[in-house]
Amino acid sequence: MSTQSNFRQIEPVLPSQDIKRDIAWYQQYTGFEPISYDTGYAVLKRDHLYIHLQWHADTEDDPLLGGSVIKLFVKDIDAALEDFVERGTVQAQKLSKNTPWGTHEFGFYDLNNNAIFLVQDI
Repeated sequence: MSTQSNFRQIEPVLPSQDIKRDIAWYQQYTGFEPISYDTGYAVLKRDHLYIHLQWHADTEDDPLLGGSVIKLFVKDIDAALEDFVERGTVQAQKLSKNTPWGTHEFGFYDLNNNAIFLVQDI
């Protein structure tokens, strides 16, 4: 049984210390818009991609565990870079072209130290 056609997208769930604050940050700096949220959980969407945010108390019993990494694959890295430069999210020189692993990419951190990379396969 082939599973190739079953995988269509990934919807990461990232830890958050403040859902309302992080929704505003994602809107301004990434263009992701909230489609549903409360004080403990949010679902954000841009085009056909989704990011979920889940509140954590950052205690021993409920650690925030920052440092998650996601990669958003795009068709045109230059258009994506232009958008994120205009938003003030990254500087243009953050773009790495022709990486040894066959991509063009750039990345940044959100307010909870989650790394977000935009990637174009070459």
